Amino acid sequence: MNGILNLDKPAGISSARAVARVKRLLPRGTKIGHAGTLDPFATGVLLLLVGKGTKQCERLMGEAKQYHTTIKLGAVTATFDPESPEEPFVPSSRGLGVPPEHSFNELGRDAQAREIQRTLQRFVGGIQQRPPAFSAMKVGGQRAYKLARSGETVELAPRTVHVYGIELLDYGWPLLRLRIDCGRGTYIRSIARDVGEAFGVGGYLTQLRRTRIGAFDASAAVTIEQLEVDRVERHLYPI
Repeated sequence: MNGILNLDKPAGISSARAVARVKRLLPRGTKIGHAGTLDPFATGVLLLLVGKGTKQCERLMGEAKQYHTTIKLGAVTATFDPESPEEPFVPSSRGLGVPPEHSFNELGRDAQAREIQRTLQRFVGGIQQRPPAFSAMKVGGQRAYKLARSGETVELAPRTVHVYGIELLDYGWPLLRLRIDCGRGTYIRSIARDVGEAFGVGGYLTQLRRTRIGAFDASAAVTIEQLEVDRVERHLYPI
């Protein structure tokens, strides 16, 4: 059994847990992995690589990705997502700044929307991005999230990532809905943090759905429940 499964990962489980649930449906000894982790709260396309499909991991991880996300402005969390408690925003010296003649909260709704459209363009192209402290990046041989959970201050160096486009789908304070097309290694949680800092109000993700990896779209993805009913091979794409 060899191929690629376009799985629609549900919220509430890790990518590793999703792989484990599908692995139980495969013949004993079948290799399985995934190409590109989704955080537990996130949903959408998770490519599972079965058998010889595991050799496609690097190629598939390099494919462009698309996300639909909701950012809540006016507050922050330590993890930049709903997995940690909401906290008041404290302005940072790293903030990108707001228009000097106004604070963001003093602008009317239409003016806020225009300012959002303008500011989002700062995050398109090859940009320098600081990964979240609560991430799988390694610091001195240890995962950053383990150090952060133990109470250590984790500072990760900025790195270049590629954002191909950001579209404003909807806005009504404090929620901002975006579609983001990006390359490998882009943290949508970091975009939420940076957008919030840019307006001087803070921000974090409340929802995240990956809608595409390369040619694999969420509209054609299969759920774990479907796989438990159907034969898995019916949903395998050939290598």
